[in-house]
Amino acid sequence: MKKKLDNKTLDALVHAAVAVKKNSYSPYSHFKVGAAVLAPDGQIYAGTNIENASYGLTVCAERNAMFRGVCEGQKQFVALAVCTDPVEEGFGTPCGACRQVMAEFMKLDAPILLVAVTKKGQIKVLKKKLKDLLPLPFLKPGE
Repeated sequence: MKKKLDNKTLDALVHAAVAVKKNSYSPYSHFKVGAAVLAPDGQIYAGTNIENASYGLTVCAERNAMFRGVCEGQKQFVALAVCTDPVEEGFGTPCGACRQVMAEFMKLDAPILLVAVTKKGQIKVLKKKLKDLLPLPFLKPGE
């Protein structure tokens, strides 16, 4: 079954990213991130950033969400939402490593929803495409 990418589905994806952010383990940066990816069958997989005292072992929310889906048998995702703590520019964005992993499991025209929650609790969303965030991805041969 292929799930339609309508506003209700994207809204559920956004809310999953917002909700999982509270589970962030970020004692070093104090920067909480939640992410959720949507599989073609409509299943949503959420993940949060998990830091480590050895900083290089930290894993971002976006990769945790995608890897969680892969662990459940998914090999492709159709959309991703990422919610960060407030940043000066308004919306946080995935790091370069996450963008490259996204290119492994998502089409370049897949919607990426950047989510910000205001101090008053209002949810704001900026919709981009993966190719906007990663214009020259390293792809598998033949793609």
